[in-house]
Amino acid sequence: MYASTLLVSLLGASTVIAAPTWPAFNWDAAKPDGLNTVSEYFNMLAQKIEIGKLMAAAPVCDLSKAQMAIAPKPLDPPSPGLTLKHVAIGRGTQNYTCDLTNATAVPVQVGALATLFNASCVASTYPDLLQLLPKLALQFNLTAQEDSRMGPTNLIISGKHFFTNTTTPFFNLDTNQYNLGEAGCAKDNQTDAPTDAPTGQLGEKAVPWLRLKTRTGSTGNLQEVYRIETAGGSAPATCHGQPAAFEVQYAAQYWFWEGNSQA
Repeated sequence: MYASTLLVSLLGASTVIAAPTWPAFNWDAAKPDGLNTVSEYFNMLAQKIEIGKLMAAAPVCDLSKAQMAIAPKPLDPPSPGLTLKHVAIGRGTQNYTCDLTNATAVPVQVGALATLFNASCVASTYPDLLQLLPKLALQFNLTAQEDSRMGPTNLIISGKHFFTNTTTPFFNLDTNQYNLGEAGCAKDNQTDAPTDAPTGQLGEKAVPWLRLKTRTGSTGNLQEVYRIETAGGSAPATCHGQPAAFEVQYAAQYWFWEGNSQA
């Protein structure tokens, strides 16, 4: 497989010709750089395809070469002995509630819901494209098509992310294509997203970056999960004008680390 073929299969360059039905671009979003982001993605993809045509073989999908981004105030690194198992782009919503009987109430987070798309080979071979994917994903409205594709890419679904209660994020990475494990998690620590992190469709700030540790009962030797390179998802500062329950769209990278025992 040539490098250009790998890019087509992973990131959808062929769909420019095939004219597929994509999730709808959000023309009403408050992000003035939305079209620029989509243009940047396809320009970057085209450049890499041209370079790939000159390569005798595609780059090896080697997760040992993938490097997580580091926040201005870094999260703790993965525990010693862990190895990177999977990288995914999550696209979905952060979910909040408001106490409408309290005039001074602030939104309370009660969970999140997202589809996870396999970006492992992108992480190991094209880190600049990986960095752009959360911002790209947020330019397209959430529709039923998000259960089959992420924006203009061909990334395959590798799982689902949801909460089993208000304090337990859960990741199901067992699908028809993959059998990577399942994990309920607990937050270990967090750090603010960079000040220049992509905002949401209505200008919402990016949610924090997280380091999670898996709970007892997890499978697939999953031990730690990182949420980084977030885009959007933050709630407004107050509940003024908000309903009792609401969602804020977001996207992020998720890095899954495995090992034989928890630290």
